Amino acid sequence: MMATCHCTRCRKVGASTFVFVKRDDFALVRGEEAIAFYKPEEGYRYTRSFCATCGSALGEIGGDGDSFPIPANCFDDPLDLTVRFHEFVAEKPAWLPICDKASQFDGHPQKA
Repeated sequence: MMATCHCTRCRKVGASTFVFVKRDDFALVRGEEAIAFYKPEEGYRYTRSFCATCGSALGEIGGDGDSFPIPANCFDDPLDLTVRFHEFVAEKPAWLPICDKASQFDGHPQKA
């Protein structure tokens, strides 16, 4: 699943479109020692991780959910996905239009 986050945190790291990966389907092949973590402020769900060597935003490597977000720009291979929803549109700047028909949420989407 792919989604775009418009919160100030995601925009600042230049990685606001994410692919949600099932934890059981993910295996870190190498580089674990170079991953640095940044804990979220209250109101945000995901711990940020990034490569301390090259600075690439990595999403949330670790954590305890069934799935976690990885920035779409981390994938080398083409992704056969489209954005399913936009979150934190309440924090979206006016200069960034949403040009698709995906669902929009003011904050994190709530489970039904």
